[in-house]
Amino acid sequence: MARYTGPTYKKSRRFGFSILENGKELAKRPYAPGAHGQDRRKKLSNYGIQLQEKQKVKFMYGLSEKQLHKTFEKAVKMSGVNGENLLKLLESRLDNLVYRIGFATTRKGARQLVNHGHITVNGKKVNIPSYQAKPGDVISLAENDKELAIVKASLEALQNRVEFISYDDKKMEATYVRLPERSELNADIDEALIIEYYNR
Repeated sequence: MARYTGPTYKKSRRFGFSILENGKELAKRPYAPGAHGQDRRKKLSNYGIQLQEKQKVKFMYGLSEKQLHKTFEKAVKMSGVNGENLLKLLESRLDNLVYRIGFATTRKGARQLVNHGHITVNGKKVNIPSYQAKPGDVISLAENDKELAIVKASLEALQNRVEFISYDDKKMEATYVRLPERSELNADIDEALIIEYYNR
């Protein structure tokens, strides 16, 4: 199944979860979309709860079903807790790191920057959003793209940056210092349910 490209706000309201991680989607209408959105109180089965958790992560990181399943398979082969490994791999995607650095205000915008060749990793241009960065990698804008108005506006709008990324304002480059701790990631995600979903 292809990656979802429809309205983010609609999905956020469906799950009661901020896919953009800023809460804006739920600020005005914190209920499901549609004419009967406020009346829906459907009780989910265990499978439904697991599926919903998986969908939340899929839409949040902007993945296709196949991409998320492949990432799960990688996570299971790593040492440590499978659910945390899954989130660490998703956070290590280049498009996500570009978003975390502040070069874009959304992951969709970050993916576009990568796709259009505006991003370099360790000095080399990388245009694959799913590229798995490693701790120590230096992520920057291509030399000719450091004056992009959209990037400057995004950096100015950024309120705080995650601790597993260090940023050099003068060079406009960031270093992926280390893998994130679970406590630094979205607390509204229950990754154990996603593992249960794939292991069923």
